[in-house]
Amino acid sequence: MTPHTHGRRPTLEDVARRSGVSRSTVSRVINDEPRVSAEVVEQVRRVIAELGYVPNQAARQLVTRRTGAVAVVASQPQNRLFLDPFFDCLLRGVRRELAEHGAQAVLLFLDEPDDHTRVADYLGGGHVDGAVLFSLRPGDRLHEMADRLDIPVVFGGRPLPGDGDTVRPHAYVDGDNRGGARQAVQHLVSLGRTRIATVTGPHDQEDSAAERLAGYRDVLPDAPPELTERADYTEQGGADAMAALLDRNPGLDAVFVASDLMAAGALRTLRERGRRVPEDVAVVGFDDLTEISEATDPRLTTVHQDVERMGRLMARLLFDRPAQPPSVIVPTRLVVRASA
Repeated sequence: MTPHTHGRRPTLEDVARRSGVSRSTVSRVINDEPRVSAEVVEQVRRVIAELGYVPNQAARQLVTRRTGAVAVVASQPQNRLFLDPFFDCLLRGVRRELAEHGAQAVLLFLDEPDDHTRVADYLGGGHVDGAVLFSLRPGDRLHEMADRLDIPVVFGGRPLPGDGDTVRPHAYVDGDNRGGARQAVQHLVSLGRTRIATVTGPHDQEDSAAERLAGYRDVLPDAPPELTERADYTEQGGADAMAALLDRNPGLDAVFVASDLMAAGALRTLRERGRRVPEDVAVVGFDDLTEISEATDPRLTTVHQDVERMGRLMARLLFDRPAQPPSVIVPTRLVVRASA
């Protein structure tokens, strides 16, 4: 092993980078496919020898269809995952794209500390041809785990490395969280609202919550801290956060809520407190999950992001791997309904 690999096991990407060819070309050389020139085959095999790269069952590209399975790793408790329509929609997109490629999703959870070792062993054991990792928290070490795997990996949301993690890039798909939040708050300002609060998500989960809060602050840089309340992306969390905001700021006239599920809880609290929506308090959510936004009373103004498309893109990137890991940001747009 050369210093090029910095003490870790060399990967397919290392071979491709040193050879000056794409990852798929290296894969074709390893699998003795005929669509590669003799000169390139010689170059790639020389680099493989120099780096000490040893392909294993898991390191074979998805195109070899070794297992026909792709892992979907969720850093969420199982009971919460299946109660949140956002994750259901995301998984639906992943499953549909995999089905079109003849692959099957294997769902893995990270509920307990011991799960990380179990999942890492499973992913590295040749059981799957690739992995989609989403709903990740800083410090959960999945970024470091991904660095060590010889299978294609795509993150749902921008990957957040923990302390000591390497900086090796990985493909990811995310929504325009900051831009969408700006649209939401600018809309509230355009309505003449002057005391605009926000219910933000937990900042230890991905970076979506931090990005949506940043979008709020882009529009309202001087908003006092008492107009911000953190919650947990659940309906009850949104209800509790709205109650806390009203207790501190009885004169607030608008609220941007960082998810539709939390917005549904916020609407419930406003109704219980006798606040009319939108006359007294205008409400804007984020996600535009129709099972929520079309069902609330009043119907929810929210930031639309195509969650199912995001799931499909995550899975698609496992099969269509460019030389450099891409970052795909899916655009958002505001959908105005009765709540604002």
